[in-house]
Amino acid sequence: MNPSPNLLIIHCHDLGQYLHSYGVTSVQTPNLDRFAAQGVRFAQSFCTAPSCSPSRASIFTGRYPHNNGVLGLCHAEFGWDLHPAEQHLAQLLAANGYSTAAVGVVHETRSGAARCGYQTYDPPAAAIPAVNAAILRLQAYAAQPEQPFFLAVGLLEPHRLPAPNADPAGEHGFLTADFQADDSQGVQIPGYLRDTPGVRQELAELQGAVRHVDHQVGRLLAAVDELQLAHNTLVIFTTDHGVAMPRAKCSLYDPGLQTALLLRLPSRPGWHGGVTHAPLLSNIDYLPTLLELLGIPIPSQVQGRSFCSLLDGQDYTPRSEIFAEMTYHDYYDPRRAIRTETHKLIVNFTSAPDFMDASQSWRPRSDTVTPANHALAYHVPLELYDLEVDPWEQKNAANQAAYAAVQADLLARLAQHLQATDDPILQGAVTSPMHRQALRCLEAKQ
Repeated sequence: MNPSPNLLIIHCHDLGQYLHSYGVTSVQTPNLDRFAAQGVRFAQSFCTAPSCSPSRASIFTGRYPHNNGVLGLCHAEFGWDLHPAEQHLAQLLAANGYSTAAVGVVHETRSGAARCGYQTYDPPAAAIPAVNAAILRLQAYAAQPEQPFFLAVGLLEPHRLPAPNADPAGEHGFLTADFQADDSQGVQIPGYLRDTPGVRQELAELQGAVRHVDHQVGRLLAAVDELQLAHNTLVIFTTDHGVAMPRAKCSLYDPGLQTALLLRLPSRPGWHGGVTHAPLLSNIDYLPTLLELLGIPIPSQVQGRSFCSLLDGQDYTPRSEIFAEMTYHDYYDPRRAIRTETHKLIVNFTSAPDFMDASQSWRPRSDTVTPANHALAYHVPLELYDLEVDPWEQKNAANQAAYAAVQADLLARLAQHLQATDDPILQGAVTSPMHRQALRCLEAKQ
């Protein structure tokens, strides 16, 4: 039997921490609850960006979006992509003898799965066919126990999609033909949303989608067990960013940045057993942790930091802060943030709307507590939140005398981070790939 651990990463769209094991009592996730009870749960796990492609690019490169090139979405005319020199996790593992494969969502590049280092790729992304394809891939790997493997499985749900059989100009909810809304355990209204019929309806749909994801992940985890791969396979379950509700996805508030992170490796003490860790983590830290586990040198350009020692029960210095950013998603909306255990500071670089609407609907059904009128609310330069007394980030304490020292400290730390990582936002507005495409169109007519 090969002594090198196998690696299975299961990642889905727009889940945040919307799991029963993270305290959402109204959602049914028995398979992931069981996985958390067998493995390790990270209570304070965050992403570098509340946008699909930039966050995944950080997961798979260990670098911030403004450094790896993915400052916005990769698909369609958005056009962002990894810099040619960026090293993807699959490339690093393939170069060290791993068989690499991906199923479903590969959203951190527009150049295809092969560019990332995946030797095989199965494109179905909806949870049922994706898990079917992943199980077939695991069966093939189980037949070659001497060959270590890395399999990444990207699930589409619970991303918003056009409502089944609905007018294409209508709402984008969480339902597909494969499942129904689920409010059988009620609906838990988070503090940033108003308790309205529309919010309850959307959260019931979201709960149905998450329950569906849980069922399909349960099938995949059962296959790992049945194929006798569990003992020496590190299984990671995570997501890109927060749920697609207003003031969550596409925002730098905690509901947009919090991500589920569950893992299990029975062959290594400390990497299983129903443990919960509380220190702040960023998904930029995943890659260096995996490389250290596998004994692969961590490239010098990697900006994340390994938390292997935390899992191994050795000396570990927790992060004092995490950094997050937004540049492009649906449109240009540059923001940068620093979050500590107790406070968050957000710097907004434009007077764009107060939050980018993640509903993908002409008539959104859900409403926020703050701002009361989204249509008339725009960014202010600074936002500061005391997370101990205001965990839902409803009361901006920026420029208040009582918080002057905290604000000055966080501004200095954020500025130092932006300078140290050479963030292009310090040089002015960041130009999009579509801007360059438009210039080429004009030049062609001269």
